[in-house]
Amino acid sequence: METVGGSILLAATAVALLAANGPWAEAYQTLRDTRLAPHVLHLDLTVGDWAKDGLLALFFFVAGLELKRELVVGELSSLRSALLPVIAALGGMVVPALLATAVGWGDPRMAQAWAVPVATDIAFALGVLALVASGLPGGARVFLLSLAVVDDLGAILLIAILFTGSFNLLAAATAVALLGLYALLQDRRVRTPWLYVPVAVATWVAVHASGVHATVAGVALALLTRVRADPGEGESPCVRLEHRLQPWSAGLAVPVFALFAAGIPINAGVFGDLFTDRLALAIMVGLVVGKLVGITGSALLAVRIGAARLPADVTPKDLVAVAMLGGVGFTVSLLIADLSLDGPDMALAKGAVLVSSLVASLLAAVLLVRRSKARPAG
Repeated sequence: METVGGSILLAATAVALLAANGPWAEAYQTLRDTRLAPHVLHLDLTVGDWAKDGLLALFFFVAGLELKRELVVGELSSLRSALLPVIAALGGMVVPALLATAVGWGDPRMAQAWAVPVATDIAFALGVLALVASGLPGGARVFLLSLAVVDDLGAILLIAILFTGSFNLLAAATAVALLGLYALLQDRRVRTPWLYVPVAVATWVAVHASGVHATVAGVALALLTRVRADPGEGESPCVRLEHRLQPWSAGLAVPVFALFAAGIPINAGVFGDLFTDRLALAIMVGLVVGKLVGITGSALLAVRIGAARLPADVTPKDLVAVAMLGGVGFTVSLLIADLSLDGPDMALAKGAVLVSSLVASLLAAVLLVRRSKARPAG
């Protein structure tokens, strides 16, 4: 599933770039900017915005389910085991932000764009890992998954804090009440989707109307979902929803978002700006260098001082190879670029994210293949 999801995501990105730079560029932009739905509750969003605010809520719901499961019964349920990916995720957010800020110091566009390189793309990173690193121990995948879901939780908190403009108290109170209803239904062991789907949709609408970015609704609902199965229950709601929604998230929601988010015009001027403009350089240094240094440095420091331990059979060299995948920002980085910048600056930032994600994934693939080949002999 991870390999197929990553392949679909890559194909959607290629289609977006071809559409934005080919003879269909005008039709592509018209489709992306077409408004759907009524104006009531500010739902008259463009097709691109529906992909960004609506479909990505499903992606963050699935990511939130993975995080909740890891926190309750998985790798993050043990404090000693949880510390490593949590510390690594924090280092992988702070160091890229600091490096990006340092490179772009004095550039007013960095006031919010510093957050672009803080995220790691779960689907893309796990897809690369599944494709080229079959020889690595399972602990490496669990570490990357745990790191990525903590990373995404941090990114969604940044989105909620940095990109909330006007705040509608009544809509926010409605969202809180609906979240309480969802939690009550979970507690009462209600299972019918005829109740959950309307509650979830209404929660999304209320969060969107409140001024908070609508994807926050997905994480909030996920964190209220029950993880432990009752006696006689085949699987918990969290696991059941993960199994049912993961294919829709990886195969539809994220690729459709990429289809409309990654379609940026590329010409000789834009390509040249990627390697001369301070905004683009700040994002690329943050993702490719900052993620590697932040994740590896903080994780190895935590192990060195005895605050955490490496997963079974995972060596520091394996950790470096996996950490390189952290530079694949893609989905969430594109989202933050979309939210923090406008016009040519947004296109430039997105181009920097695409180039950085490509470079990080290729470097990681080389390192992971080398580690996989080295393990049997070692």
